[in-house]
Amino acid sequence: MKRYGHGLVLGKFYPPHAGHHHLVRTAQDRCERLTVLVCAASVESVPLADRVAWMREAHPDATVVGAVDDTHMDVTDPAVWDTHMAVFTAAVPEPVDAVFTSEAYGEELGRRFGAASVLVDPDRTLFPVSGTAVRADPAGCWDFLRPPVRAALARRVVVLGAESTGTTTLARALAAHYRARGGVWARTGYVAEYGREYSEHKLAALRERWPKAAWEDVAFTTDDFPLIARTQNDREEAAARAGSPVLVCDTDSFATTVWHERYVGGRNPLVEEIADRVDHHLWLLTDHEGVAFEDDGLRDGEELRPWMTDRFRAELTRTGRRFVEMTGPPEARLAAAVAAVDELLATGWDFAAPLPEKR
Repeated sequence: MKRYGHGLVLGKFYPPHAGHHHLVRTAQDRCERLTVLVCAASVESVPLADRVAWMREAHPDATVVGAVDDTHMDVTDPAVWDTHMAVFTAAVPEPVDAVFTSEAYGEELGRRFGAASVLVDPDRTLFPVSGTAVRADPAGCWDFLRPPVRAALARRVVVLGAESTGTTTLARALAAHYRARGGVWARTGYVAEYGREYSEHKLAALRERWPKAAWEDVAFTTDDFPLIARTQNDREEAAARAGSPVLVCDTDSFATTVWHERYVGGRNPLVEEIADRVDHHLWLLTDHEGVAFEDDGLRDGEELRPWMTDRFRAELTRTGRRFVEMTGPPEARLAAAVAAVDELLATGWDFAAPLPEKR
């Protein structure tokens, strides 16, 4: 089998899937070095930078570059080809020995690069998937997606509320409900509240110096909360990479902004910034009414529960986050949560349509 010096793979990768990765791996096996060119149109809803980062993570031995290409595809029009080639050669100026594609236009692309054209699995027999199929039904194509793409597409559902309002109980039950659906849903992740773990460590550290210390002796400073928020985000990202199309989170970095008010007073701009770095999709606010307060050794704010519920509600509203309030007994809350998440999933992923193509 002939080997080439410099190979090229190009595409939209909107988003990248197993077929794309097979194409790149095949090209790498037959080339001394490989360039992957990611071309994105301005109308598309997945940023070019994200697609480049995903392809670099998947193929660290290839050179991955990106370019904006806002010309629609028409393989019958030489002038359109000229416009595309100006974009391609500006992004990849060095000579190309072979272009690898799964498309019929690969022969013309190779001719215009002055390179050999290598067709790879044009009938998609090895990986029966396409970018169009992924955009139409990400959940149905989930197993064809790599971890960073799954993390970007997972619908993240946050259960939050005041102390002892059933947030953890509801979050765990909600994750279990979706795991029971089987298939890709069996991998539905649950992310525990890192703030609680952090609090346990603070109390344990205090008791090493003062064995009789109780929760009310633990003091928080504003510097504790950025660490809590960042760690919560990191754990969510890891869970989303390994999970299903939905991720259930027991609180999040947004909630940490309110917990900062609770323990320190005021707001911390750094926590606010960290909280805005993750794109969550639905918040389930657990009401304190009808839920008995249980002191588990890390709680002392029964009288603050109405205030915290109000603060969560106010901040969710002020920031325009989509949320549903959870009231009633546990069974009613779970049913309402499932209905809200199913409604979220039913809305789909809302990918913007790519530029039209004529072939």
